[in-house]
Amino acid sequence: MSDALMLNLVLFLPVAGAMVLGLLRGNASAVRGATVAVMTVQFVLASLLYVHFDATVPGLQFATSVPWIADWGVSYAIGLDGVNLLLVLLTAFLGPLVVLGAWTSIDKDVTFFHVSVLLLQFAMMGAFLAQDLFLFYVLWEAMLIPMFLIIGIWGGARRSYATIKFVLYTAFGSILMLAAVIYLVWSLQQAGGVPSFAFSDLLQAQLPLNVQTTLLAAFALSFAIKVPMVPLHTWLPDAHVEAPTPGSVILAGVLLKMGTYGFMKLGLPLFPDATRVFTPVLMTLAVVSIVYGACLALVQQDIKKIIAYSSISHLGYVMLGLLSLDLAGIQGAVVQMVSHGLVAAGLFLLVGMVYERCHTRELSAYGGLARQIPVFSVFFIVFTLASVGLPTTSGFTGEFLVLLGAFTAAWPQHLEGNNLPLILSVTAVTGVVLGALYMLRFALTFIFGPSKAPHQPLADLSLRERTVLGILAISIFALGLFPDSALRKTELASKTYQQLVSTSRVPANAR
Repeated sequence: MSDALMLNLVLFLPVAGAMVLGLLRGNASAVRGATVAVMTVQFVLASLLYVHFDATVPGLQFATSVPWIADWGVSYAIGLDGVNLLLVLLTAFLGPLVVLGAWTSIDKDVTFFHVSVLLLQFAMMGAFLAQDLFLFYVLWEAMLIPMFLIIGIWGGARRSYATIKFVLYTAFGSILMLAAVIYLVWSLQQAGGVPSFAFSDLLQAQLPLNVQTTLLAAFALSFAIKVPMVPLHTWLPDAHVEAPTPGSVILAGVLLKMGTYGFMKLGLPLFPDATRVFTPVLMTLAVVSIVYGACLALVQQDIKKIIAYSSISHLGYVMLGLLSLDLAGIQGAVVQMVSHGLVAAGLFLLVGMVYERCHTRELSAYGGLARQIPVFSVFFIVFTLASVGLPTTSGFTGEFLVLLGAFTAAWPQHLEGNNLPLILSVTAVTGVVLGALYMLRFALTFIFGPSKAPHQPLADLSLRERTVLGILAISIFALGLFPDSALRKTELASKTYQQLVSTSRVPANAR
């Protein structure tokens, strides 16, 4: 089997699995088992592609490009590069763990739920793999439908409010991005005479600074909502709180990365001159997200909201690394995306597991779980320390590289009299301290202290739950202790991103 065919299988396996589930209607165990089987095969294929990926070759690998709407210049174009490689692997890795980890939490419309999960997996994977802007936009929008259903049907008491808010925020940004996409392609056609939505063609487009600024504002708004960055973050806590456990895991583990990936793959490289204009504002918002998200997490009493606000803080580091334009910072941003996906997935699974036993998310209702459910408590501490960024965990690797890159880029600017980048880099370090503060406060109340919890005695983790959390914990330590493979495979793509954003593409007659 060729690698290109394997990549297409990785993309379309969830669709085939969703069709198969229709034959298993009524048999909940068979539906769950089939979903796990399909996603496990997808992960095995994605792992093989990761191994086959040649870190010494720049550009796309395993690419497929077939004309789709030829008159518009639209193609079905997918491929792997160092930008999307780790995110594709992360998406495939979390797929079976999401279903296994929440095996018993969904007992209503089981078939429909797992079909929705599989279709969401297809849309997310396709958005990462797409190399055509039309295809990317279609899949970007398609993700809304299954996530809307997952929260709206299987969510909590305020699920209707959360889903409407989620859709309104993301749809508003998407409409502006659509307008920008249309104008961008039209401009390319006017200049070259041939319409094209291919990323490779769009990245060569030369546009005046004022046009770049307007288009980047539209793209950046859409991507910033998805990250989310402060002040566009308010949909996220509601969505997390009301979503069922699998929905929260997918949302934190993969879906939020769409925003940071969009900035890295499209927003900043497409409009490099406008990026330099926007960088102080975007970098300021990234640092505000780091600190403000951490402060909000510090005062929450709902355990899901603590993790939700921590996501805003952690993804602020990703944006800081991407905007630093330093190689270490860019690679750190990619590692941080993967690390946050693993750590947040583990924390939301743990919250879901204890919620199944106690049916409350109020932090004040818990205490002394270390004595009641010790295995659960060990895993909770492991994921807490990874979230804090303890050395040897993936959280440390990502945050350290981001901060190193931010300081490396800021110091020469400081010597030239521009102090803002250095001030922002120093301020970002306080997010590490605040992160330790809110997560250790969470652990102190939750795991230690006087023993209390609703519905005692509590049953400790089952073998299935231990297996899922164990796999996640091993992956966190593997990325933290041995990041070399991931860094080598992302190095050339990071350098390409660095070059694209640093090179002016304002037409000579408009300078």
